Amino acid sequence: MGFRFRALCFVFLLEVLLLLLEQARAAGQFYNVSSFSGRKLVSGCNLFQGKWVFDASYPLYDSSSCPFIDAEFDCQKYGRPDKQYLKYAWKPDSCDVPRFDGMEFLRTWRGKKIMFVGDSLSLNMWESLSCMIHASVPNTKTSFVRKGTVSSASFQDYGVTLLLYRTPYLVDLVKENVGRVLKLDSIQGGNAWKGMDMLIFNTWHWWTHTGKSQPWDYMGEGTKLYKDMDRLTAFYKGLNTWANWVNLNVDPTKTKVFFQGISPTHYQGKDWNSPKKNCGGEGEPLSGSTYPAGTPPATAVVNNVLSRIKKPVYLLDITTLSQLRKDAHPSSYSGQHSGTDCSHWCLPGLPDTWNQLLFAALIM
Repeated sequence: MGFRFRALCFVFLLEVLLLLLEQARAAGQFYNVSSFSGRKLVSGCNLFQGKWVFDASYPLYDSSSCPFIDAEFDCQKYGRPDKQYLKYAWKPDSCDVPRFDGMEFLRTWRGKKIMFVGDSLSLNMWESLSCMIHASVPNTKTSFVRKGTVSSASFQDYGVTLLLYRTPYLVDLVKENVGRVLKLDSIQGGNAWKGMDMLIFNTWHWWTHTGKSQPWDYMGEGTKLYKDMDRLTAFYKGLNTWANWVNLNVDPTKTKVFFQGISPTHYQGKDWNSPKKNCGGEGEPLSGSTYPAGTPPATAVVNNVLSRIKKPVYLLDITTLSQLRKDAHPSSYSGQHSGTDCSHWCLPGLPDTWNQLLFAALIM
């Protein structure tokens, strides 16, 4: 009886501790889930809780002067008539975000390799950072190469290379006798990520694809094949495989690791209390600092995995601040997408803020 009583007391105390932890996170007391210095309480600043404010000094660059922007993100070139969406800056409640300094970035990362790993949201962020740096040193010698799954933008006078490795699930997608298999417990592609000085990972959007847009026939785990699986469960399994890869392959003294966070979509206006709308025609952000629909369930999976990872990984917790930017998508002004794109983001635009927060996390 005494043992059972002590066990019940332990469970109760554990639940209280978890509740307090969740309240602390909700209050913005945690800088992120897992920072460079470990999972520590950081006083003074939560970069990711705040609001959008008008800033006449924006945007940080002109799309027509950046050689790295793909047609699908170049909204001004493809006819977007308004420019108000370009004029918003992210203002955290508890501090100021340092303005991006491309020259300082290049000096700090001279001779280094930085790789974005993930889907087209990684592409969005990679092109944004390339443009932001280029605007600071417009006359520096650059090279731009695309070959298979790897693309690179190099600032040759500084020896800084920004790479992109396209892999929508992080885990492996392979062709086998039965068809295309998404292997939830395999990450052979990770061999290409070794030796980097910074890694910025992202995955989620493709986990939701079904029907003809789904690029696999089966999900595989060990010797078992599944025709389908609850997608959040599959995402959790895949992200744990990635976490294991980080634990086994990353030396924190040589490589900084970020997780990009879940980028939201704005196809359903009911999510921001406008049920008859999508992102098309939206011209300004939502006011305030909360999103009516709350955070997507995938964020809980990311937080769960990162809270238990052994190596330091910094979460760029971009979800809520991006949810507020219903105005920042290409919508019908994309050079490569028919219909309305409420998934990717215009450049210049929101991904520039993601990179400002990346810069802030590196120097603060």
